[in-house]
Amino acid sequence: MTLPLAGLSEPSRDCALCPRLHDFIALWRSKEPQWFNAPVPTFASRDGDESVRFLIVGLAPGLRGANRTGRPFTGDYAGDLLYSTLSRFGFSSGEFKARPDDGVQLIETALTNAVRCVPPENKPVGAEIATCRNFLTPTINRFPNLRAILALGTIAHQSTVRALGQRVAEYPFGHGAAKDAGAVRLFSSYHCSRYNTNTGRLTEEMFVSVFADIREFLDHER
Repeated sequence: MTLPLAGLSEPSRDCALCPRLHDFIALWRSKEPQWFNAPVPTFASRDGDESVRFLIVGLAPGLRGANRTGRPFTGDYAGDLLYSTLSRFGFSSGEFKARPDDGVQLIETALTNAVRCVPPENKPVGAEIATCRNFLTPTINRFPNLRAILALGTIAHQSTVRALGQRVAEYPFGHGAAKDAGAVRLFSSYHCSRYNTNTGRLTEEMFVSVFADIREFLDHER
């Protein structure tokens, strides 16, 4: 396996570092040639990388969500809840219509995934998570004024901890948890998936509460 060049934050469209994911995307390119069907790039602030103070890290693109549309959290239920909450707290502008051309812009914020390619059954394996951290780490480093990271779910949380050069044992996942990791504060939430909201593991109020904490933290840091 040939790893990406050091510091490269985005995989190529035909990245083959994870053969299983590469083959899965190739399958869906043949089934749905109009879909994006490629590693989904980071969606960053309208004002450039230096303006980004807040990064959200999800698990991986959804098959009919970001894998179809090419923009993180766009096209499935998770995006409906996430983008409405971003707007509520001033982290985005424009009306979210679940399309990459809907005009939504991020404000001092960026969205990415721990694994950039859609995995079968939405379940990346350990080697794929570790390999894609070669892109997550430089993505974090890409934003010189980053102050807060929100990890959605245990896998994204643990990969982010490792990307920050910290020990997972010192940063246990917990909804609503927050702890400094070097120059940034790492916040955690259950993933805003339909499964989590349908089962009651995550309510809208719980999700909004985490964003309220992040907004308060960032406002205090100005």
